[in-house]
Amino acid sequence: MKKTITAIVALCLCSSVFAQGERKVVNVMEPLPSGDVKLDGYFENDIQKSMNNWAKGVMPYDAVVEYFRTGRAQFALGEMPGKALRTNSLLYRYTRDAELKALTKDVVYSLIATMKPNGSISCTPVDKQPGGNDGDIWERKYVLLGLSQYYLDVDQDPKVLDAMEKEAHSVMDQIGPGKVSIKDFGWSDNHVESSSILEPFMRLYFITGKQEYLDYAAYIVDNGGGLGKNMLEAVREGLPMYEVGAPYPKAYEMTSVWEGLVEYYRATADPVILETIVKYFNKVNDTEITIIGNGGGDVIWPRVMGEAWCNTATEQTNTHMSRMMETCVGVTWIKYCSQYLRLTGDPAAVGAIEKYIYNGLLGAMKPDGKGFSYVNLLNGEKVTNHGWGTNIDGLPVTCCNLNGPTGLAYIPYVAFMQEAQGPVINLYNAGKAEAKTAKGAKVSLSIDSEFPRCNEAKIAVNPAAAEKFTVKLYMPSWSANTYVEVNGKAVRGIEAGKYLSICRKWKAGDVIRVIFDMRAKLINAPQDGRDPEGKYFQAVQWGPIVLARDENIDPDYNKPVQVVADDAMEVKVTQVTPERPGTRMQFVVPTTKGNIKMVDYSSVDCWKGSHIQTWLPMIR
Repeated sequence: MKKTITAIVALCLCSSVFAQGERKVVNVMEPLPSGDVKLDGYFENDIQKSMNNWAKGVMPYDAVVEYFRTGRAQFALGEMPGKALRTNSLLYRYTRDAELKALTKDVVYSLIATMKPNGSISCTPVDKQPGGNDGDIWERKYVLLGLSQYYLDVDQDPKVLDAMEKEAHSVMDQIGPGKVSIKDFGWSDNHVESSSILEPFMRLYFITGKQEYLDYAAYIVDNGGGLGKNMLEAVREGLPMYEVGAPYPKAYEMTSVWEGLVEYYRATADPVILETIVKYFNKVNDTEITIIGNGGGDVIWPRVMGEAWCNTATEQTNTHMSRMMETCVGVTWIKYCSQYLRLTGDPAAVGAIEKYIYNGLLGAMKPDGKGFSYVNLLNGEKVTNHGWGTNIDGLPVTCCNLNGPTGLAYIPYVAFMQEAQGPVINLYNAGKAEAKTAKGAKVSLSIDSEFPRCNEAKIAVNPAAAEKFTVKLYMPSWSANTYVEVNGKAVRGIEAGKYLSICRKWKAGDVIRVIFDMRAKLINAPQDGRDPEGKYFQAVQWGPIVLARDENIDPDYNKPVQVVADDAMEVKVTQVTPERPGTRMQFVVPTTKGNIKMVDYSSVDCWKGSHIQTWLPMIR
């Protein structure tokens, strides 16, 4: 009986996302249904600012849809409506905001109305399709992603599905076996971006169950991701990420292909594909991700403008780095981590998501929510709008301004999740969720906490009726000695960087108390980078929060210092009231020449020309 119930719960989790296509692999965990998560305070304020001031505010929908009627002035501008629709649909999934829903429906219908006689929704005229350097396939990919996100999360409108299928057929009619190759189209040296259309084709397969979409996905996979060496094989062989797809190892586009690859594995259960998925996650996580959770830089491939894999984990203190960590990379990385987490249950994926959202993602957003930085630097000029995109009536509209809000929408998507055995808690910010027990009954979860400003969280567990099931808690890797108790009784078996499963008979009024080992640690710079000067830096991290010196409050922000730490590299910092409005956290940090001020990286506002120092130069 228990196995039957578990299978039913797993089936419900699966069918809530996709309806028709066969899944040979069932996810380990799933996001909770639309509207069943509500955050409070930390993150929620940022989500609301972005939704109100960007998605429902300055975002120029009419202008970007117009590209599909009259053409675009530069390549790939046709990605913009699809990105906006994806963000809005995910935000609606979380907020159930009626105004956002109505606005998004209008954009959907405006975009569908631009359909050409061959069924394509494209900025490229029919007689010039499929476009090459203009980014036509990449743009049609985003049309499909935006429409499919709307279909899945807002309204299963038959007109939208019909438009998606016509768009997909317009691609299949022009590119594929017996026609021109998908590897022949794209603006990059290896055309990797065109193969990222894999993800929406897999969505169509799962929505409709039509074999033709899975067959086309197999065609894309068999082509290896682009020109040159097969990228999937290169990852399996263990090549450094900066050599995968060289001389154009574009991190954002490459990771987009791997998002589709996870969906392809769910349909095929091919063990070679699983190996490719796992190795990509581990290799990127180990060698490309910096202390703020993003990756990519310009020291190996300067022509790619800081948007390529470049052994960034090691090179992050390279003093010659001028651009690094595109916001599109960070957001696509956590989306991939979410896919990987749902597929495998690997807690390392939560660690990667946590690192980026607390630091790099929030650190890229404008204080008013009206956009995101194109790239982020750890030292110097933290933010910029300089990069690919355009200016519409004085408003910078870049790929990163459009992707950043998607990253915010993913926070509630992963904060609480569901396994067959019960609910999963990945983040400890204040909030509420409605989940299911092992038998499928309702259980309410409520987190009371000021985390990450404090080190404690109380989780109220209230099932509709007393029942034995499992509550699963992520134990952060940065907390060496986490303490957990249920109703005042300590829980054993806690391991940092792992999940803690608490299986018991839960009843209304039960409370889990979690106390994190929230210490400040001194981190030495990587010692084996290409720049000999890069090893003479140190950074300070408090729990999951990376600290930085802020020129807005510290004119000596970039002066060499020696932070005082004990043999275990612990720093005795003191949290104080922030001096500037909008700063989340401020600390007094001891050095050999007196105390300095440091704040959380995400709060440093460099939009008016001030600077940041995250990696602190050492006294030599």
